[in-house]
Amino acid sequence: MSSVENPKSAQVKIKVWDLPTRLFHWSMIALLGGLWWSAEVGEMQWHQVFAYGLLILIGFRILWGLVGSETSRFSHFVKSPTQVLAYVRQPERRSIGHNPLGGYMVVAMILVLVAQLTTGLFATDEIFTEGPLYSYVSSELAGTLTWLHKQNFNLLLLLAALHILAVIWHGIKGDKLVGAMITGYKSVSHESVIEFKFRSGFVALTLVGVLAGLVVNYLIWPIAAML
Repeated sequence: MSSVENPKSAQVKIKVWDLPTRLFHWSMIALLGGLWWSAEVGEMQWHQVFAYGLLILIGFRILWGLVGSETSRFSHFVKSPTQVLAYVRQPERRSIGHNPLGGYMVVAMILVLVAQLTTGLFATDEIFTEGPLYSYVSSELAGTLTWLHKQNFNLLLLLAALHILAVIWHGIKGDKLVGAMITGYKSVSHESVIEFKFRSGFVALTLVGVLAGLVVNYLIWPIAAML
């Protein structure tokens, strides 16, 4: 006598992440790698270009967190401390999209990147390269902001390491986060199926276009002319 499979136990794929969010994620990783490389080898003009590219991405992600697709909005994954503590006590409960603890990680990463980009605008290597706003502050303040820019990078590395460890841990538990961020789809049980609302890619393209136009015109173009 053959057993009949419970249809509710079967896994189905649902769309979780839109294309703009996935492109942001992987582009940010590529730019962070470029920023690290350019700082290590002293290619400071390229370092600035990569930084301004990251500025476009972070600006887009903040706006997309307010007006973008449902799973990309801060209101969807930034939970109260009580909900985060409940998740920590029961981490085996899977979340669709960012889990409550992961939501805090996203916000922390964005804040650290904003601090890194902001201090970089005033930083100087005291040889050839100065941030575009360096002349608007005193040399003492510029020195302090340069020091913060360098120290903040260590915090960024720590957050990146924690993120990688979390992804590995979830992968061991069977929650394939990397695959979902590549394809946009995630396998869930029938009872967990949710249909999310997604914004048009045209809206994302418009936001990126406006941000890129401003950053390229005022920050990247003057540097590109010297490369």
